[in-house]
Amino acid sequence: MTDTATAPRIRSRPLPLRAEIRRQLRRRRTQGVGAVILVLPLILVGAFALGSSDAGPGARGFVDLAQQSGANLTVFTLFASTGFLLIVVVALFAGDAVPAEASWSSLRYLLAAPVPRERLLRQKLTVAGLSSLAALVLLPVWTLLVGGVAYGWGAYVGPTGDQIGWPALIGRFAVIVAYLAVELTVVAAFAFALGVFTDAPLAAVGGAVLLMILCAILDSITALGDLRRGLPGHYAFAWADALAPTIDWSAMATGALWSLGYAIVAIGVSVWHFLRKDITS
Repeated sequence: MTDTATAPRIRSRPLPLRAEIRRQLRRRRTQGVGAVILVLPLILVGAFALGSSDAGPGARGFVDLAQQSGANLTVFTLFASTGFLLIVVVALFAGDAVPAEASWSSLRYLLAAPVPRERLLRQKLTVAGLSSLAALVLLPVWTLLVGGVAYGWGAYVGPTGDQIGWPALIGRFAVIVAYLAVELTVVAAFAFALGVFTDAPLAAVGGAVLLMILCAILDSITALGDLRRGLPGHYAFAWADALAPTIDWSAMATGALWSLGYAIVAIGVSVWHFLRKDITS
């Protein structure tokens, strides 16, 4: 008979990050997001092929220049995705993290395992952040590859006629992805907070998306004046300043500070609530 006092202790940390990442990759939601990102550039190339290549006199927008090179297609894809697609992707990963466990009736089991509540939130938020970042990186990288094959690997041509060649363009895309990652933290924080307050994943994801849509509507009301600058998403497209001959950091810095401020408050409230929440589902 083994003496329990001398038996070796098995030390294992509950809810390991590696297992959570594998679990995330196996979920159909994650696979669906990946499929959308992979298909989107192909659809855009097909749409441009079916349409007219004549942008018309004086037309110099992102969409008009999308066929100039793979870099231009990448910029247009990011421009078209910033206002909605990226918001949905980030909200999906962050808003579904905690309520999914509740909907599977496994949240109470995890906390009784025992998994400290702080660790549960940290692991879920980390996996959601890594998943969102992976999507943000995959979209421009894959679009650049598809666009390069379709339109060539020429320099980026801006609406004003300025060009940014390689390898400087790689640094500009890195700045854009980094800024979008910071800017979208407000979406992740809102979705995550709503997920802590509800057991319904759809309510958390949809609530965060609707909140950003409402902010976009308010942002279009010019009568609000400078109040619009404090709305989440007001500086969502400030990454375009990274494509100027000389980068203007002012709008991106302001947008990043607003997003981080909202995110800290939302995450703080969600942690405070979850640590005191009676898990009965």
